[in-house]
Amino acid sequence: MIGVVDYGAGNLGSVRNALDRAGLPSRPVATPEDLPGLSGLILPGVGSFGPAAAALDASGMTEGLRAWALSGRPLLGICLGLQLLFERSEEGEAGRPGLGLFAGRVVRLDGPRAVHIGWNRVRVVGPGPLAPPDEEPDWFYFVHGYVVRPDEEAIVAAVADYGCVFAAVVGRRNVWGVQFHPEKSGPAGLAVLRAWGASCSR
Repeated sequence: MIGVVDYGAGNLGSVRNALDRAGLPSRPVATPEDLPGLSGLILPGVGSFGPAAAALDASGMTEGLRAWALSGRPLLGICLGLQLLFERSEEGEAGRPGLGLFAGRVVRLDGPRAVHIGWNRVRVVGPGPLAPPDEEPDWFYFVHGYVVRPDEEAIVAAVADYGCVFAAVVGRRNVWGVQFHPEKSGPAGLAVLRAWGASCSR
């Protein structure tokens, strides 16, 4: 059973619908008390970093997510959920920290428009829940105005280009994040969810 964190800043319904299509049963998670019995956890997210981080703090899920990740259990961040895996952001409330599971920060996208909306190719540069690097790059759907800037380049598994090259997938061991929306990315997105879901049953 996959848990999808419900903290008022995520597109919970569309993520759970995509998990259903990928053959991955799921249920919402609102507090740390909802975590027992889960094999994997997804942190979705739309909106602004500061209010989202505050909502996680208020529900107790900031520490719940940290404890989950540090225990070695699978965690996937989607869009804003990816950004919340990092230490801090230029967006939102000044000084509001993220989960700090990865070293680095979230910065404004330096592209031709302030917000990157639409389909874009994703190029694999390292191991992760995407196709091998020698295969044709897949198209995924993006909606974001900020990108992650990891301190460690080694955690970047895939990149995309929108006037600037940015990390589209980051991860290490049990913690992964994608900047695109797999739940809105058709068959390629479902393949990512299935590949990540396979790690939840190991």
